[in-house]
Amino acid sequence: MNAKPDVQLPAVSVIMPVLDEERHLRGAVQAILAQEYAGEMEVVIAIGPSKDRTEEIAAQLVAETASGNKRVHTVPNPSGRTPAALNAAIKASRHPIVVRVDGHGMLSPNYIATAVRLLEETGAQNVGGIMHAEGENDWEHAVAAAMTSKIGVGNAAFHTGGQAGPAETVYLGVFRRAALEQQGGYNEEFIRAQDWELNFRIREAGGLIWFSPELKVSYRPRPSVKALAKQYKDYGRWRHVVARYHEGSINLRYLAPPTAVCAIAAGIVVGAALTPLGFVIPAGYLAAIVAGSLPAGKGLPAKARLQIPVALATMHMSWGFGFLTSPKALARKVIASRRPAVLSDTH
Repeated sequence: MNAKPDVQLPAVSVIMPVLDEERHLRGAVQAILAQEYAGEMEVVIAIGPSKDRTEEIAAQLVAETASGNKRVHTVPNPSGRTPAALNAAIKASRHPIVVRVDGHGMLSPNYIATAVRLLEETGAQNVGGIMHAEGENDWEHAVAAAMTSKIGVGNAAFHTGGQAGPAETVYLGVFRRAALEQQGGYNEEFIRAQDWELNFRIREAGGLIWFSPELKVSYRPRPSVKALAKQYKDYGRWRHVVARYHEGSINLRYLAPPTAVCAIAAGIVVGAALTPLGFVIPAGYLAAIVAGSLPAGKGLPAKARLQIPVALATMHMSWGFGFLTSPKALARKVIASRRPAVLSDTH
């Protein structure tokens, strides 16, 4: 009986936008190089103006892989902005499959092999899976629990899991290069929400975005309340810009946090100025997140469980505040630049 001939696997380019990532960069790249994928692979790291040892660590990784078949390259990203880094890395890469990975994301061992298979099976232009938040201390464990609970992030499958199928967006993504080139890459005006915006354009052009729980990337949460608040304020701010930029892209899930912010603020004002009954709204919200934190914190240490309501409130209020205060001037700037960067230098 003749052996089945080997199938030629497509070559893969892994692109990484990094800025101040000395804590996780080496581990993230090692997880890529250790992938159970027999095809050719390259890693292109776009380095922003970091204040830590990120550039030094990247240079070490380049030197360590100089003679291997899985090479690491670097390109500069003077602006430090994520979409500019992604476009720079895409331009410097050369393979037909493009895998986006962040400097603090850890790919599961068969991530790339599974993603390439799913691209072939589904005909999708982009496939992605679960943003598996994992903490390294009590606060990060609390944030991870909040980020993977429905009370924290609603029904977003890439946070909470779910059945494989078409999706509005996915975490990070594994793309066909042709789809990226057709869309001109990431819109560099979108400092945040650039993934959602690009996936919207791909879908508007008739492309399929596919979610699969088979794909998992470990994610390290922000290390403090302040950092988490800034992250989610930016998310809300730029999600509102997407809504202005692409009519029909908003849904009720995205309106829940700003509605909660308005309701709680109104309840506090009414409670303080008119009647104590106004405090029913903020008290009800507090009771809801405490109750919701109980199943979310199952199995965690007591100190982590106690911090889950803080993480939930920070995420909700910051996202809602960012959405409500997103300046129209910023949207006008984006709308004036509707044409995203053209990837004219791709190989």
